[in-house]
Amino acid sequence: MSLVNITHKKDSYSNRKVIILGGGPNRIGQGIEFDYCCCHAAYALSEIGYESIIINSNPETVSTDYDTSDKLYFEPLTKEDVLNIIEREKPVGVIVQLGGQTPLNLAAYLKKEGIEILGTGLDAIDKTEDRERFKQILNKLNLRQPENGTAFNYIEAKEIAMRISYPVLVRPSYVLGGRAMEIVYNDSDLEFYMNNAALISPNYPVLLDSFLEDAIEIDVDMIGDGEYFVIAGIMEHIEEAGIHSGDSAMVLPPYSLCNNVIDEIRVVTKALGRELNIKGLMNVQYAFKDNTLFVLEVNPRASRTIPFISKAIGIPFAKLATKVMLGYKLKDLNFTEEKIPNYFCVKESVFPFTKFPKAEIVLGPEMRSTGEVMGIDKDYGMAFAKAQIATGQKLPIKGGVFISVKDHDKRSVSFVSKKLYDMGFKIYATLGTAKVLINSGIAVTILPKIHEKRPHILDLIKNNEIQLIINTASGSVPQKDQNSIRRLAVMTGITLITTVPGAQAVVNGIEAMKKGDYNVKSIQEYHQNLK
Repeated sequence: MSLVNITHKKDSYSNRKVIILGGGPNRIGQGIEFDYCCCHAAYALSEIGYESIIINSNPETVSTDYDTSDKLYFEPLTKEDVLNIIEREKPVGVIVQLGGQTPLNLAAYLKKEGIEILGTGLDAIDKTEDRERFKQILNKLNLRQPENGTAFNYIEAKEIAMRISYPVLVRPSYVLGGRAMEIVYNDSDLEFYMNNAALISPNYPVLLDSFLEDAIEIDVDMIGDGEYFVIAGIMEHIEEAGIHSGDSAMVLPPYSLCNNVIDEIRVVTKALGRELNIKGLMNVQYAFKDNTLFVLEVNPRASRTIPFISKAIGIPFAKLATKVMLGYKLKDLNFTEEKIPNYFCVKESVFPFTKFPKAEIVLGPEMRSTGEVMGIDKDYGMAFAKAQIATGQKLPIKGGVFISVKDHDKRSVSFVSKKLYDMGFKIYATLGTAKVLINSGIAVTILPKIHEKRPHILDLIKNNEIQLIINTASGSVPQKDQNSIRRLAVMTGITLITTVPGAQAVVNGIEAMKKGDYNVKSIQEYHQNLK
């Protein structure tokens, strides 16, 4: 056991110690966002007179800096190591809800050993993790979720798929970042998936959900103290449902949902918080389709969007949650009403595709991003454009646009293409997409497929004639041509969009940039005008 950084920020703590479990090594699905929360927890504990002890084994995080906590144990987050430290320090309790899924998975073991879990109770955690118990809560509250089931083999999975119908979202149990999560469209793909999923999460069932195509996905963070339950933020995903929440761009407040839907989301979220008796943070993921709100997932912990919301509205939610876990009330902390910004904040993801030339460059249910940035502006389009600039990808305001989308997206992309055409862009497309665009009154230069003849799209990219590519995946496995186009686009720095909603947001950003109404303000100036 290695004890690092013993400092004494106060003369005496009267044995008031709290252990914070970190997120462990950074990896896709559990990264620096949770470290932010752990750091703020340490700062909050210092403010209220507790000794903060962090257990984390990642040298690339702020939580393991020498001056973040009073004590740091640089140890792996395993049952044995954590319990040994608890036996030595004898804290008043342990915080598990700020380090992501890794410490949450230790909660049951710690509770069994008689360790006090601060904040939301273990029973609430189990209710959200256990499919049957979660379904009972939704039924009690008269809430809907996509049809679903669990299976251990292909025969069971096929029966579920026949009941809920394709497409089906499938994922192993107890994995981070949507690892190996896929959308399958037929029996053969399902059989292949089931044969391989067992290798990823053995001895646990595979989860199957009816996939809601073309739904709007919404993330909501809430803080509760057992009495007050207050919305921290409601974020609308820019990409449609099916893109992992860690990869999807999000906007706060929602930009396309009507007030009635937003009000329903507030009511449902607070009802879930009361039913689970949340003391701390909670995240809920929803899908909205055909005027119906579906509950996708509830997490009784801090989410990766907590730092984003905290910065967007100037409220340190991880700090507030920590104090709530130690018995403070939200009323005492002067936070009993939701704060809605009168400006737009866009969270955009950063991807490592330039580091991995052979990686499949397409967004889907398995998380791929390794970071995130934020853009703020009074105008939604400009906020989105600023977020793109922050990722290192400046949106073009003129030039050539190549468009090639799957059949399902052809009608939707025609509206995007018309806007780009009207703004003076030259439109290139493959034959199938071009026919739809031409019928919409758009002048299109038709390009042959890569294997047919030249010049094709790769030639135009190399000749700097293409500044924007809109290319959605055809089928469950991207075609060879699509992979070649996407890889070259990424390596040459061309803006690449792989979803139609993403393309619509890009058009809004380009329109804002062409107006030239740029303004730069500090985040504190935005917060000053927030009611």
